[in-house]
This record gives sequence, C-alpha cells and structure tokens, in this order.
Amino acid sequence: MERCSICEGASVKLKPILLIVIAELFGTSLWFSANSAADSLKQAWAIDSSDIGLLTMGVQAGFILGTLYFSLSGLADKYRASRIFTVCCLFGAFFNGCFAILSIGMISAIFFRFLVGISLAGIYPLGMKLIVGWDPQNAGKSLGMLVGMLTLGTALPHGIRSLDGALSWQTIILISSALTLIAAYIVWQLGDGPFAKTNELISVSKLNGILEVFKVPNFRASAMGYFGHMWELYSFWTLVPMLLAITFTRTGSDDLSLSTWSFWIIGVGAIGCILGGIWSQKIGSAKVAFSALTVSGLICAIYPLLDSLGTFIHLGVLILWGVAVIADSPQFSTISARACPANLIGTALAIQNSIGFGLTVVSILIVTSAIGDIGSKVAWILLPGPIFGLYFMRSLIRATSKGIQV
Repeated sequence: MERCSICEGASVKLKPILLIVIAELFGTSLWFSANSAADSLKQAWAIDSSDIGLLTMGVQAGFILGTLYFSLSGLADKYRASRIFTVCCLFGAFFNGCFAILSIGMISAIFFRFLVGISLAGIYPLGMKLIVGWDPQNAGKSLGMLVGMLTLGTALPHGIRSLDGALSWQTIILISSALTLIAAYIVWQLGDGPFAKTNELISVSKLNGILEVFKVPNFRASAMGYFGHMWELYSFWTLVPMLLAITFTRTGSDDLSLSTWSFWIIGVGAIGCILGGIWSQKIGSAKVAFSALTVSGLICAIYPLLDSLGTFIHLGVLILWGVAVIADSPQFSTISARACPANLIGTALAIQNSIGFGLTVVSILIVTSAIGDIGSKVAWILLPGPIFGLYFMRSLIRATSKGIQV
C-alpha cells in the first residue's frame, strides 16, 4: 500500500518543528532559573524583592546587548542559525552553572546572569529563525508552539521546585544547565531547514539592514505593537511570585504552593501561544495579537480593583492573564518575519527583540521597586504598554479588514 504523500510531507515538516520547540523549552529554562529560587536567595544573601528584580534585569541587559550585536553585525543572517543556537546553549549552560556554584553575593550573581542573557540572545531569536527555515508557510502556528515552549521553559524552574521543596536552589539552577546542554545537542544534530537563507556578504557594523526593515510599514507597526507587549510581559512574569505572595498572605499558604501556582500561571501561557497559532490560521496573526493584547491590557486595568475578592478569583484572573500576556508574542514575530526581506529575517527579529527587551529592563526596575509600597496597584504601571501597542497596530487591523494577509 502506498503512503499518502501529503501525510508524508507533513510528517517530514513536523519532526523538525517538534525538535526545535523541545530545544527551545530546554534552552530557555535558563531565563528565570534564578527567580524560582528567589526565597532561598533572599535568605542566603539577605536581599529583597528589588534585588531579585536586579538579577532578572541582569539577564535582560545581557540579552539586549547580545541581540544588538547580532543585529548590528549581521551575524544572525551570516552564519547557520543551528550553529549559533548550539554554541549559545553551551555558553548559557556554562555561565548558569557558574551562577549556581561560584556566586557569593549580588555582584557576582548579576555578572553571571548577565552572561546568561548574552547567551540567550542566540537561543530565542535564532530559534525563531530555525522555525521559519523549516516551515515558512505555517510560521504563525509553528512560532506559537516555539514561544509556547519558551513560556514553559520560563516556568520550568518553578515547576521543578514545586515537585520537591527540599531541592537546594543550586540544584534547580544546575538542572536548567543540563537541559540546555540537551537543547544544544538536539539542534546541532538537526541543522538548518531547506528554506533557511544566509547572507555571507554582510559586513560587520552595518546599519543598512536595520534601517531597511524599519522602512517597511507592516514591520514597523508590528514592532511597535511588540514593544508595547514587552513593557508588560517580562515584568508580569517577574511579578507573579510577588503578586501570589500578597494573595497568599491572607491564607497562610506555604512557599511550595507559591512555586506551584507560579509554574501554572506562567506555564499556561504555552496554551495561549499554541491556540493563538492555530487561530491565526483562520483569522490572521494581526487579529490574534490585537485580541490578546486587548485582554491583557484590560486585566492590567482591573486587577488592583480585585483586592477585596477571594483568593480563587485572584488565581483565576492571574491564570487568564498568563494566557493572554504571551499569546500575541509569536504573532508579532510572524508578522515581522513576513514583512521583511528573507535574507534579513535574523537581523530583523534580533533588533526587534533587542529594543523590546530594553524596555523590559526599565519596566522590571520600576515594578519591582514599587510593589512593596503599592501592592497590586503595580499592575497599573504595566497598562501603558498594551495601550501603546494597540494604538500602533491600527494599520495592521485596517489591512486585514481589506482582505490583506497580515
């Protein structure tokens, strides 16, 4: 009996996509590995929530510098994405291990977390380029899976801690490093897809590619929407354990419950990404991104008004927020990748990430400094991000209303 050629082709495409998203899950577990051990670090080093925010900012700052270098130098499009991804996983695992074993206080910890952030600059954006190289036609759906795995990777350290509260914080960090080494092996073996393009003629320190992509109206509108989304996203993920601590103070729940709920609230975003990717096949990426950003913006506005309500209502709203806050991210990347020239996809995604994560540093600094004084009202500090993003997305929504694919 002959095999169905359509099914066979789909299977050939699906296997690389699944391998890439698994590698992304493992590799991005580095991102918030320190936050999962926040309580232990506070006790060991006599630090507070604002100091945990500094550790997160160290990662963000390194990521910004790394993506800025990739975009300005053109390296993201000059060399094979699979090789860059692999090398950055190896460095990320090493520096994360150094954080666990060699850190003796905030200065050394921030330094190692900064180096982890630089390494992540070759994992997240290059993971997106790998996806486009294997399956450009279904980028919205495939990138939804990829960012879903990034979301689970972000939540994974919280999940590991919730399984065994007796694990030391160093052990949790080292597990993330081990997973990242597995990610390096997976992508090294897989290689680049048949649709991947490189541009070996790119010379170092040329801004032409960046200027070129920002001249494209759809890329510019998508990037602006993404920047508004990023003002909210990583600050929300940083705040989740702190918002839960405020809620659980009323019920006396232990730290294990906090870790468990942190995992679910952040990790449930993977479902939002995957469903958003499937939905984008029917209504387009722009409408999915606009809808998700609208929902998360509304939650920013109403969350401080829920203080007098019960714990389960808080948890339910946080779960919904966790779904909506990340569901738009892969769709912004899809719109941007479609809008720019094929040989500049790596550069375009890297510079979009760099600027977006630059905003997260400011946002995280503000919210972690303010939450001790204003509590749940910190959500209002995140609200300008969705408002900004929705404003600049209007042209994309107008284009879809005219039947233009965005």
